[in-house]
Amino acid sequence: MKTTKKATTGLMPVKKTLGSRIASDLRNNWQLHLMILPGIILVLIFKYAPLAGITIAFKDFYPARGIFGSDWVGLENFQYMFDLPDTARVLWNTLKIAVLKIIINFPIPIIVAILLNEVRSNFFKRSVQTIVYLPYFISWVILAGIILDIFSLEGIVNKTLNAMGLSSVFFLGDNSKFVGLLVGTDVWKNFGYGTVVYLAAITGVDESLFEAARIDGANRFKQILHVTIPSIAPIIMLMMILNLGNVLNAGFEQVFNLYNPLVYESADIIDTFVYRISLVEANYSLGTAVGLLKSVVSFILIVSSYALANKYSDYTIF
Repeated sequence: MKTTKKATTGLMPVKKTLGSRIASDLRNNWQLHLMILPGIILVLIFKYAPLAGITIAFKDFYPARGIFGSDWVGLENFQYMFDLPDTARVLWNTLKIAVLKIIINFPIPIIVAILLNEVRSNFFKRSVQTIVYLPYFISWVILAGIILDIFSLEGIVNKTLNAMGLSSVFFLGDNSKFVGLLVGTDVWKNFGYGTVVYLAAITGVDESLFEAARIDGANRFKQILHVTIPSIAPIIMLMMILNLGNVLNAGFEQVFNLYNPLVYESADIIDTFVYRISLVEANYSLGTAVGLLKSVVSFILIVSSYALANKYSDYTIF
């Protein structure tokens, strides 16, 4: 039987340069690149081109002079920002509200998802799932109007309290009550989304694990404790780590539509502070400086959260 051997030159394959690889990809997949070209153009126009406005934070900006015609002042706006007495209060309010939302929003979807998973009636389960998920799709503009009507001095909550012989509570004008209202309504609006995420994770748990637990004599509570929760622990950790990037996002839409000057002391956050300084008081340079500082800190937190997610949950975005 005749055999043949492939000739070998002994030469290592030539490694293509980055430019040649890009050219080869464009040549071979030009149709795909052509499809995403409109999206790339829109991103460049609406996301990257406006970044030139960041220079306003380092200038004494006057709209009549334009961005590049205004005088350069360096870090004066940032120094003035830190000298303002309101800066520390606004930063504290932002951290306080955001952290409270993260802490309280974290366990509720897990608990609701586990409870719904134990329900045997599919009709009841799907009905509850739809009801708790519905507020997530309603904008804060609409929800704020509903909340203002419910919790006003003439709203249904205070009328119920009065019918029970209790005095009215000024939820919308009392600094000690308003933060709780913000956190509570945010949880009510958003926990349905987390519930769906955790329900999907529970659905993916191997049913043989529950069967083995039942054979070992575990009741439904022990099955939850020793099978369900450990099985969805990676998703829980991932969601918790990703929430770290929202530490400085206390919710502009919610606060802006609900707050008023009576509760600025406890509810004024970075985003609403920037809005008032920039658009109401027309101090564009200071407003841009505050917004830029928040963006830089948020970027660091987001990168850190993704690094932690990659390390502990094996989650990557690239």
